[in-house]
Amino acid sequence: MTEAANDQSMRVTGVAAPVRRQVAKVLRGAITSGRFAPGQRLVEKDLCELLGVSRPSVREALRELESEGLIEIIPNRGPSVRSLTPADAASVYQVRAALEALAARLFVECASDDQVTQLSRAVADLALAYRAQDVERILAAKQVFYDVLLDGTGNNVIRSLLRSLNDRITMLRRLTLASPARARQSIREIRSLLAAIKRRDAEEAYRLSQHHIEQAAKIALKDL
Repeated sequence: MTEAANDQSMRVTGVAAPVRRQVAKVLRGAITSGRFAPGQRLVEKDLCELLGVSRPSVREALRELESEGLIEIIPNRGPSVRSLTPADAASVYQVRAALEALAARLFVECASDDQVTQLSRAVADLALAYRAQDVERILAAKQVFYDVLLDGTGNNVIRSLLRSLNDRITMLRRLTLASPARARQSIREIRSLLAAIKRRDAEEAYRLSQHHIEQAAKIALKDL
């Protein structure tokens, strides 16, 4: 992290939210976007200059990110971005497959017709994002898709559990999005899932959702 004082893109501004929360949000985004690479050291002094905040705010934010598994603090070396190991990724995908498959089943059982329509629109937007081959647009469209899906489950616990994995899921998504073949396959899988949801076929939606995550896992684990 060189010339930190001249880089204004990550400056934290004074707003109502606690500074520590703002710092954690900015650092989280830098990690999940790849701006801070796995294994990269995070020097407190440089971070203070980069974000324009005090050292206590940076330290509090780093502790929060450590609890989320995004960084690790190594004795005599300090904090660094945690690398996702194949075992870590496999564990994330196992939990994600179970939770998202359950969410798909519950959506079929609980969602209103209006929510199904919203999901259909989200899939259409996602398809356009894939066609544009814009990674940031795809990630944003995927977030909308999952927001609609989870809203329709009526189960806030699933949303909370997936939120705790969200940053690591985003990092893994970036890996799979690097494969054009996977991108084409992914949207086909999601369209099949949507078709099962429209038919109100809960078991098929469960199976297709699980299959979608399992296929993504294969690509990510191969690339790690």
